[in-house]
Amino acid sequence: MGNRTTVQEFVLEGFPAVQHLGKVLFSVHLLAYLASMAGNAFIVTITCATARLQTPMYFLLSTFSFLECCFTSAVIPKLLVIFLLGRQKISFAACFVQAFVFVFVGATGFFLIAVMSLDRYVAICMPLHYPTIMSPRTCSLLIAASLAAGFTLILGLIVKVSRLSFCGLNVIPHFFCDLGSLIHLSCSDLRSTEMLTFGLALLILFTSLLITIIAYSNIAVTVMGLPSAKERQKAFSTCSSHLAVLSLMYGSCIFIYIKPKQTSRLDSNREAALVNTVVTPLLNPVIYTLRNKQVHQALREVMCRMKISA
Repeated sequence: MGNRTTVQEFVLEGFPAVQHLGKVLFSVHLLAYLASMAGNAFIVTITCATARLQTPMYFLLSTFSFLECCFTSAVIPKLLVIFLLGRQKISFAACFVQAFVFVFVGATGFFLIAVMSLDRYVAICMPLHYPTIMSPRTCSLLIAASLAAGFTLILGLIVKVSRLSFCGLNVIPHFFCDLGSLIHLSCSDLRSTEMLTFGLALLILFTSLLITIIAYSNIAVTVMGLPSAKERQKAFSTCSSHLAVLSLMYGSCIFIYIKPKQTSRLDSNREAALVNTVVTPLLNPVIYTLRNKQVHQALREVMCRMKISA
């Protein structure tokens, strides 16, 4: 760490305006957290337990659901402690570990969203070659590449921020160790760090967004060329859940992170970040399973097997 670093711990401000409702907020967020974990764990479990769902699409979806569990678990438990016990302090090392896990898993999730878009593109635009192109080995390599890209890009940024000097200000105007808020607590020259953060945010968000737009543009052209309305509806229905999820993810994250410089250190977008860390992971399992006939059939098969074994 830098020689002038005197801060040994940080204080997470949380939501001071509603802190008096701590127990109520604790209950609400605990229920949302447990529901999110249960929903995403359900997708992972039923994908692994059912032969019907042993396809590239559901393999990628189960990996995405696992990442959502990690993403939520990186920040919500500490928020629950703040609401229930008012313990807002977090050590210097723990803060940067939380920041790394949060940003790394988030970046990997965006790369995985792009991979899922490519999967839908191959399935709809090149159906005869789909089993060959999206083989289990290819899917595993794409997931590994997403993890490696996220880890490589984020690790360097976190190390750079951790080497900044922190000379006294230690109150983070957020409910977790948000990287942007951490940067603005430093007393070092921040120009290069801010540009690096902004550049990486642009690279991650817009690279994955560009891949997604190209994939779905080709999907739209292919689907509109199908002869019957029933075929077009069936093709679009396989993409509707994915489109809803990526709209939630891109919308909230572009609002939070794609700004060259915050106008105020207190402008930390806590409400938008709360949507991104609580609401979106909670809605994802609902979106993917609510109208999914394959998941419904797989669930019935599992329940039948459980009844027979009982």
